[in-house]
Amino acid sequence: MPLLLAMDLPVGSQVPFQTNPQLPLDPIQLAIPVQVDQNQVESFDPVARAADLVSTLPRQWCGTFQPFDGSPTVDVALELSDLNAIGQIVDLRGTMTLGTVTTSVQGNLHAKSDQLDLIPLSDELIAGVEPGGVFLGLQGFSPTGWQSPRLINDVDPSSGLGGRLALTSACQAELPIQPLW
Repeated sequence: MPLLLAMDLPVGSQVPFQTNPQLPLDPIQLAIPVQVDQNQVESFDPVARAADLVSTLPRQWCGTFQPFDGSPTVDVALELSDLNAIGQIVDLRGTMTLGTVTTSVQGNLHAKSDQLDLIPLSDELIAGVEPGGVFLGLQGFSPTGWQSPRLINDVDPSSGLGGRLALTSACQAELPIQPLW
């Protein structure tokens, strides 16, 4: 007999209970340990990778900054002087040279996702990069994009539309090799 919820039941009456076969509520079945294959468990340790990055991450990076407003490309050099592992994050400190302007920088590199935040700390920066903004990278140091500290005006090109920073750790120029014959 179907039971209607709007039906008044006398106090003390019994209501038939039927279990849902999709939900095992039997405590004996819930106590059985679950078997997990070794291939399904994530064995990556981001804390250990952060500690490893502190010793293996290159200290010198070089590349270019290409502003989105059509300004000329600027050469960039980044020198990391202090790296510290804080859990899954690598705390970065150093100096960045954007063209002729040198500024202190600090940032964070997430060891699991390789997301990078790099903040120039100087008040005097190049065109297109203004104080308070941040370079954001989703794949480590290259490529990264500039995020302005405020809303920008597309009509006024002097407001800094941002740009693309591409860095590489291969900064030393290779010497040309001449054959002997």
